[in-house]
Amino acid sequence: MAVTKIENARYIVTMDAQRRIIRDGALLIEGDRIARVGKTEALAGAPADRVINASGKVVTPGLVNGHIHLSYAHAMRGLFPEDTPPEVYFPSVFKIQAAMTEEEEYLTSLLAMTELVKSGTTTILDPGSTKFMEAGLAACGEAGCRLITGIHVTDRENPSRIPAYDAREAARIATDAIDRHHGAHGGRVHVWAMPFSDDWASDELLVALKRAVDERNSRMTYHHINASVSIERTLREYGKRPTLHLEDIGLLGPNVLLAHVIDLDEAEIDAMARTGTAAVVCPAASLKLAQGTIHQSKLPELLAKGVPVSVGTDSANNGNLLETQHAMRVTSLVYKDARGDTSLLPASQTLEMGTIMGARALGMDAEVGSLESGKKADLVLYDTERAEWSALVNPVTALVYNADGRSVDTVMVDGVTLVENGKPNFVDERALTAKLEAVSEGLLARTSFAPRIPWPID
Repeated sequence: MAVTKIENARYIVTMDAQRRIIRDGALLIEGDRIARVGKTEALAGAPADRVINASGKVVTPGLVNGHIHLSYAHAMRGLFPEDTPPEVYFPSVFKIQAAMTEEEEYLTSLLAMTELVKSGTTTILDPGSTKFMEAGLAACGEAGCRLITGIHVTDRENPSRIPAYDAREAARIATDAIDRHHGAHGGRVHVWAMPFSDDWASDELLVALKRAVDERNSRMTYHHINASVSIERTLREYGKRPTLHLEDIGLLGPNVLLAHVIDLDEAEIDAMARTGTAAVVCPAASLKLAQGTIHQSKLPELLAKGVPVSVGTDSANNGNLLETQHAMRVTSLVYKDARGDTSLLPASQTLEMGTIMGARALGMDAEVGSLESGKKADLVLYDTERAEWSALVNPVTALVYNADGRSVDTVMVDGVTLVENGKPNFVDERALTAKLEAVSEGLLARTSFAPRIPWPID
């Protein structure tokens, strides 16, 4: 078993139960797990096959991104102007994806994972948007990250023209993916049930999928924006708001992650809290799409009720930048201004959302999200000898407000180094981006889409 020691760290931000920050810290990694965490002096006598001098570095757990569509968006990043209405935008996105080949999805998935891992994200949840699941798994095998994935299914006709199956067939497709691929790549892959949304799935399908994940000790996630049209529909059909109807049919619970959760009322928040249901928010994407985050989101109330909340970036064609730290920063800032209260969402809380709380929302906090003995060796080393880090008087606020992926020096997953000296070692990044440029050009030509650029290009 290989043993690696990281020593002389300026700070280790452990995110353990005491939220210890260790000055002049060290970690000992045995195989794929952390064996010891403490002061450099205390671990000085521990033998190791490899020693990493972390002088001038801040060490953190690998970041957790709870909602990011990997498989298509890089090919259309920047294509749609900000004023594209949703009824045009979403069908266009999925029309382009429908034209993608398996090789194209492999390349877009690998590039998305490269962008995420390079900037410090080690655990990624893709909410089932890939057409070619094997291609996404192959990309994960190369990138070395931890991946939660699945196949999104629906049994209702929908405005985005996502293929609809009958409920039994949709449930079979989703559960077959769990049975075939859960645990792939040495356990780094988790496969969940992923109905696209509760709006586009019948109660029959939702209940069948919940039963399937309960039987398999798996989990499920789905889009639950709680937009006004959804609220109006469930009030009309069931006499109650969407989240309360989901509770009635057994679709909440500790193995359920609701994505976006923008317009909840107090009763819906209480339902999530009492059932142990988790959430993930993607504030940058929601702001760009004008979905009501500033005026309607109840994130502070969710957190106050003890609901575990992860942070996500959403896809590269709406959230655009796939940096989990950026999502943490936006989350901290937007609620302060929206409520006129600077005490809301402090950096310490959003750092939890991007690490240990985010891991708990995904049911993975026993393995990742903090730097503790016995946990997986998923970690990031930040180079603090850069302008954006100085002066470093508070590593917590620095991580959320002024640092970003540019200062990531080293990334490990399972004790394996994926990024070193700021460069991914699992892929030729320049060659990959060149291939993606060609993919984008060909794909847009095949689908007759063209960017609308506000200024002339000579």
